Amino acid sequence: MELCLHDPAETEAFGAALWRALPEKCLVFLYGELGTGKTTLLRGLLRAAGHKQAVRSPTYSLVEEYELNGRRIFHFDLYRLQDSAELEWMGMADYLAQPALCCIEWPQMGSGYLPEADLEIHMAHQNDSRMIKIRALAPRLKNTLKLSWKNRDILL
Repeated sequence: MELCLHDPAETEAFGAALWRALPEKCLVFLYGELGTGKTTLLRGLLRAAGHKQAVRSPTYSLVEEYELNGRRIFHFDLYRLQDSAELEWMGMADYLAQPALCCIEWPQMGSGYLPEADLEIHMAHQNDSRMIKIRALAPRLKNTLKLSWKNRDILL
């Protein structure tokens, strides 16, 4: 599926729609250059989950943990990762084993260590807008993950 998101508010709204569609345990990879809206999308997801404080990309801490309405969410940013072996040191396998939504920005930095994602989101600049491509990879999500967006249901 491919969409055009026209501004940050629409990107956050899409993140909220994604929150309502995703299962409790899911691994989401977010790809895109700096400034394409990855953290903005996750801000919308976290706000829909009930988070009230500021949402920042965990560029320096590598991970932010949230417990919202009985669900766990881990937001990773691997942009500054020097070597994918660092993921073992930080306990990535333990994070991924939990019944949680794990969202990883810059997953290519963990190549060779991370498992395949359940869902991939690719974001790119297009003039003043952002193009977003979403692909369900996990068999349990293909053709079953339904996203409500702009008064229509989209099957991924």
